[in-house]
Amino acid sequence: MKHRTWFSALALVAILAAAEPALAQDGKKGLSFGTLDAANADTVKTQAEAWLKTAGMSDTVGQQFEAIWKQSERPVLDRLADSFALGNADAAKLISLVRDPMTPAPTDVPAILKNAELPAFFRANLGLAYARALNNRRIHEEALDVLKLFNAEQVVDPASYLFNRAVSEFSLLQKDEANRTIRRLLEEAGTFSPERYKAVAMLMQLDMVAWKSKDLNDIARKMKDVERRLDLARGGPKTQEKQKEIIARLDEIIKKLENQAKSQCQGQCNGGNCPGSATSGPASGMNPSAPASTSTSAQGNGGTGNVDPVKMAKAFQEWDRLPPRQREEFLQNLTAGMSPRHQEAIRNYFKNIAESRPR
Repeated sequence: MKHRTWFSALALVAILAAAEPALAQDGKKGLSFGTLDAANADTVKTQAEAWLKTAGMSDTVGQQFEAIWKQSERPVLDRLADSFALGNADAAKLISLVRDPMTPAPTDVPAILKNAELPAFFRANLGLAYARALNNRRIHEEALDVLKLFNAEQVVDPASYLFNRAVSEFSLLQKDEANRTIRRLLEEAGTFSPERYKAVAMLMQLDMVAWKSKDLNDIARKMKDVERRLDLARGGPKTQEKQKEIIARLDEIIKKLENQAKSQCQGQCNGGNCPGSATSGPASGMNPSAPASTSTSAQGNGGTGNVDPVKMAKAFQEWDRLPPRQREEFLQNLTAGMSPRHQEAIRNYFKNIAESRPR
């Protein structure tokens, strides 16, 4: 059985999270709040109304509240968040901003969610609605920070809490944490968890089984994360540190491949007559009638995947100033022998480097 790629897994996660429909409601059995079962819509409405009365509910607000809860096709969590917006101006502003894809990505947790003087029912469920909206915009760092303030037992939709937390952890490459959250989703909230949650959770689990540290797939995942951060206009020190880590990983792989090539050559050649050796051919170290050697290819004539680490670092630093031809030669040599998706990931990575730097 072939595992789906990390790219298709993350794409499916994003699609399903963004298109989250209403949860099915059980009109016959009231589900308890504070467990890993989903709370019944009528129960949540009653709790929301009680909270709204403490916030001061006028006749006009009461009419708006009733109109919100008549929208049975909408998720309970969305209706609850809109109810909070009716009674709290800060909540209204927070929900409005996070749902607007044109607003800049936040850089910290909103104060209203950390205010311990406010009811836990209000803060936890507003936080879940906020974190889910952040995940839909691929702002996974702050989504996870918000979710860590609360737990699944505090919200009206524990399955949504666990699913969104797993998406954040998976997207941020936190393998152990994501696996723990997924196990809770499948085992503790499994009965009331939507099928799409289960399907994506199992897909993420299968994908993480194949994760290995410092291989090309690991580099590709880190590149996608950097691209995401650059798309969010986060090109600061943290992103730059991640870029340096990627370059270091590529450097390690290149050196490993070079050493393997040298070992293979030494095993196959006799008497030091290995192409490029000090005793073979003319002083240039090359046989004029033989194909171009690794040293020539590293400069753009052929493409063997062997690139001088010093040249690679220099290209990284000067990428946005290099002529198009030199960029293409460098990329051909760097990605030679790699699979098409790795080639595309590396090309997109260097493209984003140029686009993210100030002009």
